[in-house]
Amino acid sequence: MIAQRYHLYVERTDASKNIARYYAMTIEPNLFGEVCLIRRWGRIGARGQRREHHFAREEEAVRLFLQLLRKRRSRGYRPKPHIRQDASGDR
Repeated sequence: MIAQRYHLYVERTDASKNIARYYAMTIEPNLFGEVCLIRRWGRIGARGQRREHHFAREEEAVRLFLQLLRKRRSRGYRPKPHIRQDASGDR
């Protein structure tokens, strides 16, 4: 069983270089009791690619999750800024 939920969505955009990419990761249990690190990436608005890594222990999945997070951050990926609206929704 997974002790903590892991989910990440980051983007890298640069209009001058026509870069608009996303990268998403989650750690989830599968039906067989394994821990899965699921990665999705591609151009924003496109289906992109998907890869699954299966682990016997959550610690192994978290180790890869953090390693991939550091790699993406070093390449310029950042969390998508949230658009905040007031309670009336007028903005």
